[in-house]
Parts: sequence; structure tokens; C-alpha cells
Amino acid sequence: MKEIFRKRMEKNPVIAAVKDISRLEEAINSKSEIIFLLCGNIFNLEDAVKKAKNKNKLIFIHVDLIDGFSKDSTALKYINEKIKPDGIISTKNNQLKTAKELGLLTVQRLFIIDSLSIDTIVKVSTAIAPDAVEIMPGIMPRITEKLSTTLKIPVIVGGLISEKSDIEKAVTSGALGASTSDSSLWNI
Repeated sequence: MKEIFRKRMEKNPVIAAVKDISRLEEAINSKSEIIFLLCGNIFNLEDAVKKAKNKNKLIFIHVDLIDGFSKDSTALKYINEKIKPDGIISTKNNQLKTAKELGLLTVQRLFIIDSLSIDTIVKVSTAIAPDAVEIMPGIMPRITEKLSTTLKIPVIVGGLISEKSDIEKAVTSGALGASTSDSSLWNI
């Protein structure tokens, strides 16, 4: 599955980031091969994942942002067994570790606020070994290049990606993908 994830990003680096469930259909029908679901709740999550998978999309659930689930291993086990996403996104190391143990793909979302953040990202990502990291904000080509050459896992950029040129700069700087909630970019 990890190789499929990588190949899908290589084929189309634009990841549809859905932060309103009413936009899910638009993401599913877009050219984006991967969906980051940044919303949802205990009642609509299973249906959302089924719809995406029926259209052959990889779907990752940002477990920190889903309503109605506790933030523990039992919730992740339920999500894995009953909802069956391809992977999860989280800022929490314990969530990522548990998800990896369950066989889910993992994307570690990290925020860069200063130069110390870069060193922390390298240390934490090396220790956790997620399948990819998503660095935010995503409009930092120099930082993207530094991390993509330092880390041995794919780098995804996200946050403030609002133009095609943002995606082009990210990919040129070494990012394998760029997540954006701007649906006008989902079909490029």
C-alpha cells in the first residue's frame, strides 16, 4: 500500500483536502487521486470512506479533527476495522504509532514556526517513521527542499496552497505532494 500511495502522488501531486463534508463529492469526482478528510463525525465517516474507495481514491482521515471519537487506540482500532480508510493523518505521535501497528498508512502533520521546528521534525519523524510527513505552511520552498533531502520519507506540503504555482514550486523543491482545500486546484 505504501508503494501505491507514493505512485499516486507521483502521478498527480495534488491532494484534495476536504474540510467540509459537503465538498466530498467534488473531491471524489476530481482528478486528485488522494483525499485528506479533515472533517466528519462518527455518523458520516464510514459512508464518506466508502464513497471515496468506490471511486478508487485513497482516503486518509485526520483523526485529530473527527468528531465523536476519543483520541485513543480503541478509536483507531474501530476506525481501522469498521471504517477502513487507507490511512490516517495526525499530529499526535501515539496515534501514529498505533495506526502503524494496525497496518494503516500514516501521515504526520507538522507545523513549522521557526528553525528549531525543522530539527524537531527530523528527530520526531525519524523516531516515529510515518509513511509521509505533511509540513505546514506549504509555501516554503527552501524548507521543503531541506526536509525532502534530509528525510527518507515523502514530504507533502499543505496550508496556504492557493495557486498552481504553489504546487509547482513545492514539487520542484522536492515535495511529493501538496494538499489543498482550494477545489479549483483539484483538477490540475
